[in-house]
Amino acid sequence: LCFLQICYVCGERGATITCQGKKCKRSFHFPCGRENGCVSQFFGQYRSFCQEHRPAQTVQARQDGQTSCVICLEHVEEQLSYQTMVCPNCRQAWFHRGCIQQQAFHAGLLCFRCPQCNDREKFLPEMSSLGIQVPTRLVLFCPSTAPPRQ
Repeated sequence: LCFLQICYVCGERGATITCQGKKCKRSFHFPCGRENGCVSQFFGQYRSFCQEHRPAQTVQARQDGQTSCVICLEHVEEQLSYQTMVCPNCRQAWFHRGCIQQQAFHAGLLCFRCPQCNDREKFLPEMSSLGIQVPTRLVLFCPSTAPPRQ
């Protein structure tokens, strides 16, 4: 009975999402979770996790000096976190969660790839598991995969 579940973030009733972490009983509203670092995966079993049990990147990547987001060109944190992510393939493309989420929304499933190295094979599953929602939509043209002009 979801209307009885209390959101661990805001304390209100009607929390319909339950953390899938082992033995975790936390429930939350989707907007509350998103604003407070919870992760929802939009594929497979559509699992969600609270801040404590959310998946995190395990890629070994280091920044050289101050690193900027390859999308907005603003400074990113000096280490991987919920807000700061890196491409698992090239390990050089750093970006903010919000920036890569916007790119995913615009690109769609068929065109979503690393903005630096164009990898899809490692990039798409990694970003999806970290809660980046990549919509499925018909795309007529993917700029990054288009043949070169002659």
